[in-house]
Amino acid sequence: METGSSGFSAMASPVFTGENYQAWAVKMKAFLEGHDLWEAVEDDYEVAPLPNNPTMNQIKLHKERTTRKAKAKSCMYAAVSPTIFTRIMKCDSAKVIWDFLKEEYEGDEKIRGMKVRNLLREFERQQMKESESVKEYSNRLVGIADKIRVLGTDLRDDRLVQKILVSLPEKFEATIASLENTRDLADIKLAELLNALQAQEQRRLMRRENHVEGALQAKVKQNDGGKGKKWIQFKGNVADSKFLPKEGNAGGSSKWKNNKRPCQYCGGTNHQSFRCWKRPDARCRRCHKLGHMEAICKGKAYQQTGEA
Repeated sequence: METGSSGFSAMASPVFTGENYQAWAVKMKAFLEGHDLWEAVEDDYEVAPLPNNPTMNQIKLHKERTTRKAKAKSCMYAAVSPTIFTRIMKCDSAKVIWDFLKEEYEGDEKIRGMKVRNLLREFERQQMKESESVKEYSNRLVGIADKIRVLGTDLRDDRLVQKILVSLPEKFEATIASLENTRDLADIKLAELLNALQAQEQRRLMRRENHVEGALQAKVKQNDGGKGKKWIQFKGNVADSKFLPKEGNAGGSSKWKNNKRPCQYCGGTNHQSFRCWKRPDARCRRCHKLGHMEAICKGKAYQQTGEA
């Protein structure tokens, strides 16, 4: 790719924040190579001054080499966080910046070995959770494996396969048994194992969804059937005594309003018979006589007249 092409700024460079230097270094090297700038970082060549009366080719080559070094330095500045930039801003070239970051953050062999051992212990402690999907668990393991590989230690896929097989929940035993009966587990590929596990996971999820959907449909059907039956029964038996309120039952007041009958004592329709003031067994609490209530007691009127 030509350094002056518009593709130079089409892709953003990876930004180093002070963590995972090895992964950033791999990405940054690929970025610089793709933009034809890695030579300026790796060799840190000197640009010879132009001779007297230079030719057009000499002028063009001088400009290209000068521009390449400037762009490489600019890329290195843009590829670090503001905190790290303050530490490299005085560096003269992209090569000096690259060497400084490598020495500062890569660490020596002893430190890398310690990081690898810590990552391996973390890898061995991993167990798949019941609430976790196969994809989530495999991504977690692969992420740790990638960090180990970046540090220079090769972690093969067959190690990942073995780890997944021994750390799966009991619900995947059927799939593992099927693979053991049909395949040599030492030869099975990581992608093949994940596809088989995800297929079983998907089937179990579909069965669960079908079961829940069937249960909901049955419940809705049962509720709809019960409501229709009650409505039909009530509609067809308006005069049936079992749908009329029983005397003394306040809960039947709403049904009585929809099925009014004249009071058997006074013929009124604004109350039920058992609430009628003129029923024979009604006793006035003022004059203590039967046949009326105190609200319509005549003795009350006489008493008020006498007092006046």
